Amino acid sequence: MNQKINIGLFGYGVVGESLHHVLKHSKTVDAGVRKICVKQKDKKRSLEQNEFTFNKDDIINDQNINLVVELIDDADEAYDIVKRCLQNKKSVVSGNKKMLAHHLDELIDLQEKTDTALLYDASACGSIPIIRNIEEYYDNDLLKSVTGILNGSSNYILSKIFNEGLDYDTALKQAQELGFAESNPGLDVDGFDSLYKLIIIATHALGTFVKPNEVLNYGISNIKEYDIQFAREKNFKIKLVAQLIKLNDESFTMFVIPRLVRPDKYIYNVEDEYNGVVIQGEFYDKQFMFGKGAGGYPTGSAVLSDITARSHNYKYEYKKQKYFKKLEYRTDHEIEIYLRYNSMVDFSYFEFETILEKYSGIGNSYIIGKIKLANLLKLKAVLTKLDVFLAYIRN
Repeated sequence: MNQKINIGLFGYGVVGESLHHVLKHSKTVDAGVRKICVKQKDKKRSLEQNEFTFNKDDIINDQNINLVVELIDDADEAYDIVKRCLQNKKSVVSGNKKMLAHHLDELIDLQEKTDTALLYDASACGSIPIIRNIEEYYDNDLLKSVTGILNGSSNYILSKIFNEGLDYDTALKQAQELGFAESNPGLDVDGFDSLYKLIIIATHALGTFVKPNEVLNYGISNIKEYDIQFAREKNFKIKLVAQLIKLNDESFTMFVIPRLVRPDKYIYNVEDEYNGVVIQGEFYDKQFMFGKGAGGYPTGSAVLSDITARSHNYKYEYKKQKYFKKLEYRTDHEIEIYLRYNSMVDFSYFEFETILEKYSGIGNSYIIGKIKLANLLKLKAVLTKLDVFLAYIRN
């Protein structure tokens, strides 16, 4: 794009309003918001009512708008908007990780057919430019793993628990009051937000798109004081971690699960609403990226980075998909976990391959052992309903 960027903006919540502010004060790109489309007509906003439209076609069909920025929280509506914009030859910047995680394979094909671009660095790790880094600097086939704290809300809660001694409910309430967690926090604390981000990252890191229902995500909503005390006694912290692991030259696996983290790991010191990502390669060993994963301005700045990239005609090349052998996603390998339970009925759901340590007590018991990821994935729908807590152990 050599001409001025005229933006059609969908959504004017925390991130949309922050982006609008950042754009006004940015000197890096010749861009401005031409129209803003919102859903609620009666909501009080910082701009005058005549600056908004309530009809998405006013943006999609406006020939003077040459870039659409989609920042709404409705994944189905976001999918319709993004798809129609690409079909209308308009490039898009999106922050909707749920929508992308469910439709990225289709949207990649649509970009090719329409010669458009869909950028979404802001969807994966807030202010950390993980997608573009993987695309440009880790574009060879030697990547071995990606390990990340990808959700600022759950990390804030766990930080308050371990560093300040707050209980889970108090820490969650505090995160909600600060705007880090929603009134319905399940997307964050049950690992769905991290799952969606991991799927997007995996598509770029290894070139294979995997559907969300095929990947294990288990969060921190069942954590109890017993689990916290266990971690402290073993000199661990508990972090909600997304993990992508290349198993061999033919296959890989990935999952989102709380992890017992040792002090010598990079992510041990990632606290509060921050995200941290460790990329490991065959020869370059480990690279660590750190930044804010929640909040209007950090995310708004990441969206601005995508807008600036489009001003230079940047688009993702999806190099791993185009130039390398597609890897198979597998779940038939074993992982080592800590499982806390207090009922043998709940315990009976888990088919351990090997038990390494076992403790039975009044009220709570635990097992440390190896279990196939496929067994846990089979329990995905019921895990949060059982009175158990599990965490991944990797020494």
